[in-house]
Amino acid sequence: MTEIVSNQYLIDTLADARARSLELFESLDDEQIIGPRLGIVNPLLWEVGHVAWFTEQFVLRMLYDHRPLLNNADELYDSIAIEHDVRWDLPILDRKRCLQYMQDVQDAMGERLTGGPDALASEQDSFIYQFAAFHEDMHTEAYTYTRQTLSYPTPPLKIAEGFDPSRLGGGAYPGDAEIPGGTFRLGSDPDVPFMFDNEKWGHEVTVYPFQIAKAPVTNGEFAAFIADDGYKRRDLWRDVGWGWRADKEAEHPVYWIADGKDKWKLRHFDSVIDLPQDKPVIHINWYEAHAYCVWAKRRLPTEIEWEVAAAGQPDGNGGIAPTKRRYPWGDALENDSRANLDGRGLGLADVGAFPEGDSAWGCRQMLGNIWEWTGSQFDPYPGFSPDLYREYSEPVFGTRKVLRGGAWATRGRMVTNMYRNYFTPERRDVFGGFRTCALQDWDAIGLPAGR
Repeated sequence: MTEIVSNQYLIDTLADARARSLELFESLDDEQIIGPRLGIVNPLLWEVGHVAWFTEQFVLRMLYDHRPLLNNADELYDSIAIEHDVRWDLPILDRKRCLQYMQDVQDAMGERLTGGPDALASEQDSFIYQFAAFHEDMHTEAYTYTRQTLSYPTPPLKIAEGFDPSRLGGGAYPGDAEIPGGTFRLGSDPDVPFMFDNEKWGHEVTVYPFQIAKAPVTNGEFAAFIADDGYKRRDLWRDVGWGWRADKEAEHPVYWIADGKDKWKLRHFDSVIDLPQDKPVIHINWYEAHAYCVWAKRRLPTEIEWEVAAAGQPDGNGGIAPTKRRYPWGDALENDSRANLDGRGLGLADVGAFPEGDSAWGCRQMLGNIWEWTGSQFDPYPGFSPDLYREYSEPVFGTRKVLRGGAWATRGRMVTNMYRNYFTPERRDVFGGFRTCALQDWDAIGLPAGR
């Protein structure tokens, strides 16, 4: 069940999502909003039009039988029907007309929220309007990592003005958290305020005791893997990962730049900086994370273990309590002292920062800074059923790896301990990193470790 929220909350959330889109879009010139034809990005001019089309199609037209605001929008902006490679060739709206279309959709959404006989009041309304805002939030994060991919300038985000992340601590945060075994309820139950369909439904799972790193793997730690020929040692890589590495001729993370023997710099948007040793390694794909784990004699956590470490609590008797937290620090909403979210830092913080956001077990930055790869395949939970936007999860089950946690550019209103992100394992453009688990006795004999 989705909590029914106020119309004003919906108006404000939609407006804030759109404002972020405009910050990221309007600060680029006409050439940049088209960009090169790459397999991992969209032309930004197409993508912002797609977001407006999605809102019009799945809210106004599908649910409320609103007249189309753009007669040929389905032929231009339907991401399911339109192959990626042809999006540069479509007769999409130019900048001025696209901005007007975006505004027309926003105005039509607002008209339904300002009172009168059609004012919204149902659970369905609350869900689909929030989903529309969160869909835009997902794309504004994509716009941000597209700017990184294409070496565009650092986004000029208003939220970052005056924010000083140094006041929130820094440095390394070594060691493991000890998590006991027991029973844990994975996923979301009907009483949460909002959930995505792949979180349905909460169900009990068995968890064996495990040790998980209190912080993600840092640049300094990953540099040691490279210095030990980690990218060149066949024994560290799975077959498909080794094939990917050979095909891409990968010898280091995608935005690292060699600066002498075993020294590195880092491209951050359009700037080159010294590699920050205590910040988490980012733009790492699943194959790279897995190879590091083999080298370090560690492993990736399962998504069950990740959620236990983020949301679980001790029961006082050496086990896991039956209740869990919505966020690592509790049930209160995030703020700028608990997590590096919402783009306010315009980049990463050290892994030792944000101690106020620790989980009950002492794990830091379980939300914010980087998305964290897990060892788990993206599969449905028992009892899964798709929501109104059926294509959100169902078509890609079994083809992706699960990431958890949320990155520095992720909107905090969207992520909780139960949020499941998912990408194919070769993706390096997304804001992905990882933390590790200690090997356990059952790893040697093939037990499932609570999978």
